[in-house]
Amino acid sequence: MDITSERVAIRSVNIADAAKMLVHSDRVLVIGCSGGGKSTLSQKLGRRFALDYISIDRDVLWLPGWIQRDKEDQLARTRRLIAGNRWVMDGTNTSTFDIRVPRSDLVIWVRMPRYLNVWGILSRWARHRGETRPEMAVGCPEKVDWEFFRFVWTWEAVFAPRVIAALQQTAGDKPVLVLTSRRQTRELLDLVGA
Repeated sequence: MDITSERVAIRSVNIADAAKMLVHSDRVLVIGCSGGGKSTLSQKLGRRFALDYISIDRDVLWLPGWIQRDKEDQLARTRRLIAGNRWVMDGTNTSTFDIRVPRSDLVIWVRMPRYLNVWGILSRWARHRGETRPEMAVGCPEKVDWEFFRFVWTWEAVFAPRVIAALQQTAGDKPVLVLTSRRQTRELLDLVGA
């Protein structure tokens, strides 16, 4: 699942180089499918490097009752949040890559296999059933319905190509690290002491 093998003009970096970059990064964007571990990784990096943690789900996308904010409000919120000096942002929404990716010092794509993403959403649901998890908007209790399950199940086929295209258009010389296993994620965290 190396993005360089898909004939893209994206500056792919390895885990060791990304770990070195993180020490000097002020703004880190973490993207990927639901259940892959974006939020957990982002929060750990935020604590380790004293970066403000921003969750697109919590801070931009959702209102109580699983109602999406209108697109103009989402864009205004995103612009305000990325104007900050030091942050780690968790969320894939490719429609705002044009403003988020160029502002980032490093992009980390948590690109786990489908079975890990499915396991992630199911185990998260079991842990937080009936509650709102910290990285989600208030009033949005954890749920797994057929639509969400299908979204995760088909994410690699449907949405990964959109991510690649959006990165091709927006990343320029920005470094992009792709993590494809829990072991790789742990290796990155170990290297930075998180």
